[in-house]
Amino acid sequence: MEIDPFIFRLSIFVLAIFVGYYVVWSVTPSLHTPLMSVTNAISSVIIVGAIIAGMSGDIKGILNTSNIFGFLAIFLAAINIFGGFLVTQRMLQMYKKKKKNK
Repeated sequence: MEIDPFIFRLSIFVLAIFVGYYVVWSVTPSLHTPLMSVTNAISSVIIVGAIIAGMSGDIKGILNTSNIFGFLAIFLAAINIFGGFLVTQRMLQMYKKKKKNK
């Protein structure tokens, strides 16, 4: 009996969602900022692949499926990167010492 490749990939995707959920929610607050830096680096690699997918093909077929998903991936990865930088800056501000007024 052979397993359908779609079902096999879908089950891996669902398992990855559960593992990712439990890994992210078990991170201590002190490790949150370095973790955000790593996810920003991963998103930058994703955005390079998305640019390649978005620009693939010729001018006549700009509305191909790969182009549409490529542009969508560029948009979502950009939101992730910029949001990650904002959260990282905010977390770093929490750790700075406050100056006392004399």
